[in-house]
Amino acid sequence: MTTTAPHTDLGETPGPTAPLRPRRGPGALVRALPLTPAVVLLLLFLAGPIAYCVYIAFTDLQLTGQAQDSFVGFENFTRAFGDEAFLNAVWLTLVFTVLSSLVGQNTLGLALAALMRRASKPVRTLTGGIVVTAWVLPEVVAGFLLYAFFRREGTLNAILDWLHLPAQNWLFTLPILAVSFANVWRGTAFSMLVYSAALNEIPKEITEAAEVDGAGGWRRMWHITLPMIRRSIGTNLMLNTLQTLSVFGLIWVMTRGGPGGKSQTLPLFMYEQAFQNSLIGYGTAVALLLLLVGSLFSLVYLRLLRTEV
Repeated sequence: MTTTAPHTDLGETPGPTAPLRPRRGPGALVRALPLTPAVVLLLLFLAGPIAYCVYIAFTDLQLTGQAQDSFVGFENFTRAFGDEAFLNAVWLTLVFTVLSSLVGQNTLGLALAALMRRASKPVRTLTGGIVVTAWVLPEVVAGFLLYAFFRREGTLNAILDWLHLPAQNWLFTLPILAVSFANVWRGTAFSMLVYSAALNEIPKEITEAAEVDGAGGWRRMWHITLPMIRRSIGTNLMLNTLQTLSVFGLIWVMTRGGPGGKSQTLPLFMYEQAFQNSLIGYGTAVALLLLLVGSLFSLVYLRLLRTEV
């Protein structure tokens, strides 16, 4: 009885092999050495202060009249949610963010970018220069200019008087709308630049084909332009929202959160509690809650940015 060797087909495709794993050795540590200074600086100037603020938020630390702080747990946070002034500041912060960032800067920036795309070069240069000038102004200077515009004896009431229309004290009767308009005026340039870059990336062949098919301007905007720049919209909304949540100087110069807290957003409420009322622990707890609000907005936008166009 003879045995035969198993038949081997030279053309047979070999089976799947295990993926090669990169070897980790001294070379990986050497390549990571250039990152060490950056990591140390981040831990020292970013993670360190944040960790210390988290600790302070759970204490009763004060600026004056206290020899030593003590741990109070969640007392500062429960105090905040039971404080009507804090809840009012949360509401006004949301109103200010929605009006000036989500609606104002985002919509106006997109409209200016779309109009400037079809305008002549002199018009684009003039419009872009005017809008960007408001953006590069220091926040305090911009706040003073808008204060002079909205005050009782300001420019706006002078124009209304010239038109024989009734004037009013905008900073007293509608302070949150006045500061929202000021933030739109100052921050629209960023949205305009982002959307101008995004619109320039849209192939002209697509819009020309839509025009040939009879699609009007609004239909092209809704069905072609907006879906193709969806990632730019999400990025712009995230950056604008985070910037708007932290606006302090503009509102402080115009209204100082008044009258009667009608324009007191969370940054101003935090400043009042920490530095005017000397309640550092309570003010820091409010700052952490503001950080949490910004983180929630960021998570929502990052979730939207994951979706493929």
